[in-house]
Amino acid sequence: MLVRELDERLGLSALIAQNIMDDRRGKNTQLPLPDLLRQSIYSRLAGYEDVNDAERLSQDPTFRLIGSEKIWDRGAALPSRLHWFETEVLTQDENLEGLSRINRELIAKAEAVDSPQRVVLDMDSTEIPVYGEQEQSAYNGHFESTCYHPLLLFNGEGDCLGAKLRPGNVHSAEDWDEMLLPEIERQQELGGEVLFRADAAFAKPEIYEELEERGVKYAIRLPANAGLERDIEELLTRPVGRPSHKPIVWYKGFLYQAASWKTARRVVAKIEFHAGELFPRVGFIVTNLETPSRAVVRFYNKRGTAEQWIKEGKQAVKMTRLSCHRFRSNQVRLALSLLAYNMGNLWRRLGLPRGIENWSLTSLQQRLVKTGGRLVKHARYYLLLLAEGHLNRRRFGAMLGRIARLPVLTG
Repeated sequence: MLVRELDERLGLSALIAQNIMDDRRGKNTQLPLPDLLRQSIYSRLAGYEDVNDAERLSQDPTFRLIGSEKIWDRGAALPSRLHWFETEVLTQDENLEGLSRINRELIAKAEAVDSPQRVVLDMDSTEIPVYGEQEQSAYNGHFESTCYHPLLLFNGEGDCLGAKLRPGNVHSAEDWDEMLLPEIERQQELGGEVLFRADAAFAKPEIYEELEERGVKYAIRLPANAGLERDIEELLTRPVGRPSHKPIVWYKGFLYQAASWKTARRVVAKIEFHAGELFPRVGFIVTNLETPSRAVVRFYNKRGTAEQWIKEGKQAVKMTRLSCHRFRSNQVRLALSLLAYNMGNLWRRLGLPRGIENWSLTSLQQRLVKTGGRLVKHARYYLLLLAEGHLNRRRFGAMLGRIARLPVLTG
């Protein structure tokens, strides 16, 4: 219910009305599309990714209250209606595109609250294993599994700005421009400074050139090769003397030009000597940042948070449960999981009080969402009685107060 309060402050209802087309007529409109979409999002946020769970959730007191007044007495949608909604209504071209717009505009409303002047974009891909004959699934040699291989883009606050479902055998950087360049243009139009981080799969000359042309600072991992190692050859010899128990770390910045590059670029090398290891650990980062080498490595290492956010999406809102046969239906399921993840992350960013603001989405599910309660119906109002545990009166009031102080963003 707290997340429901948050989505009202951020104007989710208006976004749904603007982007999801409803062509139903007559009695088929008993359940409004905003209620159906909320039920799909909130069930995933609560940890129930299977449509069959709607049988029980339809009578859950909270799920009855987070929708419109039309479902307070009879309950939320049943599995058959929800399945029709996800596989028939949302798979239409305009509605599938509408889900992406809802997700991005929802984050834009949150950005309007805190107005960041410096935006860090993290791009990564991940594996979603599949089982059976699912459209466009394929064997991926890197992951050694039959899978889908989606591309994801995050900002520095943990919001997932977009996700593109792709066949399992595509390269990690496939379609990077389709997702990254519009986001860079959007942020620069708002006057923000844009920085970009990615792993070695995105070490491509065309990516460097596009980022440099747009004035974007970047730090991208570079695969090691003999030419790079020659430039740091003097640092690859273990220091003389008794090995230290504490790792010995050296940094070096230098200009390097690969055969496929049109110009030389700055490369930062990090060399680590660990006790008990014969050879050093070496990593290279190509960058156009002007900060010291140590600061470049520190900035790049924060990219690991994007991998943690992907892990949260897989565990908390079940991004990996793409069990439909049709590729388009699986695109819808990924988009719904993405909306659920972002609603949970916005709740964490904007609504959690001090002391629990760093809880994972899984902790939020287990400690705050899955709380015992009883719904009491009176003649003119409903009373929801909640059992105190991790969600107590003080904590509930603190979250409600933080949400209430947010500006109402309905446009």
